[in-house]
Amino acid sequence: MSITNETSEAPVLIVGAGMAGLSCALHLEAAGIPVRVFEASDGVGGRVRTDYVDGYQLDRGFQVYLDAYPETGKLLDLKALDLRGFEPGALVYREGQLHRLMDVFRCPSYAFSSLFAPVGTLFDKLRVGVLRFKILGSSLQAIAGREDMSTEVYLKRFGFSDEIIDRFFRSFYGGIFLERALHTSSRMFEFTFKMFTLGRATVPAQGMGAIPKQLASKLTQGTLKLESPVREVRSHSVTLSDGSEHKGRAVVLATDANTLEQLLLNWKLPKRAWRSVTNLYFSADSSPIKEAIICLNGSNAGSINNVCVLTDAAPEYAPKGKALLSVSLLGMPEMEKLVETVQKELVDWFGAEAAGWQHLRTDRIPHALPEQLPQNAPTHVDGYAQHNGVWICGDHVTSASIEGAVTSGKQLAEALISADG
Repeated sequence: MSITNETSEAPVLIVGAGMAGLSCALHLEAAGIPVRVFEASDGVGGRVRTDYVDGYQLDRGFQVYLDAYPETGKLLDLKALDLRGFEPGALVYREGQLHRLMDVFRCPSYAFSSLFAPVGTLFDKLRVGVLRFKILGSSLQAIAGREDMSTEVYLKRFGFSDEIIDRFFRSFYGGIFLERALHTSSRMFEFTFKMFTLGRATVPAQGMGAIPKQLASKLTQGTLKLESPVREVRSHSVTLSDGSEHKGRAVVLATDANTLEQLLLNWKLPKRAWRSVTNLYFSADSSPIKEAIICLNGSNAGSINNVCVLTDAAPEYAPKGKALLSVSLLGMPEMEKLVETVQKELVDWFGAEAAGWQHLRTDRIPHALPEQLPQNAPTHVDGYAQHNGVWICGDHVTSASIEGAVTSGKQLAEALISADG
């Protein structure tokens, strides 16, 4: 299908300046195809945003960038982002203490303490090594083609005990999938496991929002239009909420799934639910752990899933002499005195000093991550879709991750470039 209309120089119109839309736009511009990007909000990044409040960098929910992402890494200047990495492992809270569980292949000095930490059995720790060998030996294409099942079923079939599943995997991958039941696709589990094993979990020194900002800065000046909500889309035109109409050679919807459904009322793809998260930020005079590592709830009690002292990795996240803690709760708990309840749990984890930490902000994010179950995993092997002449990309048609969004935008751009030729 040709994407050109009567005006050969007309741009491709992209609705949405999240990671997928920016990726699509950059790949099109690199091929010499003009674009215009319309974004409803006041900034780029979609769900990847950072707010700057009184000297603190507050990402909208705890997020990390996996520096092994292949396609995203090609688009970004990673050196300029000044990525700060976390240790390959975790501190697992259980029975009133934090127990260290590390990737002993990269941190051999912790082999003994990790093997005998009360988080899973010795055989579980050995099975992690077997799993690591299997997944590192599998290409991303092979992982995508494997039998799909829930992550919980996958781990049990692999021979892991309920002990390590309950004490480690539910909290660690709960923070990634935003659900502790581990219903998420095993393909997604293998993909993220491979990325964690090949690289590091990181944050840019200037916050996660620096990632889409860098991508947007590479676009031709005047290409991006912020605060430009779209009311209607057709195969060759976009109508903004102010009534202005813009014509193009093709229209790309790079929005989240909810916005897509509003603009394409007869869109037939089965709806995918959202995973939600509640994130609280606290300021402290000093870090309670003084180490760039994630703390997990392995107690099967309490509301907290994971805690991270962001300033241990990137001191720029807070004013000098302050520590910034990010505390994640899965879902949208509607409890009274939420802050007081969380802070009481933090006292159990870190001691009496936590009672004096200053609460900065609570973010309730109902649409944090598209659900990716085995039975409703994206079926668009090309990484994009088309409906009534309108092209669609985003992490809801690939994998629910930054890499998934960027890959979807790239693959759609390649399809448009091919059609334009």
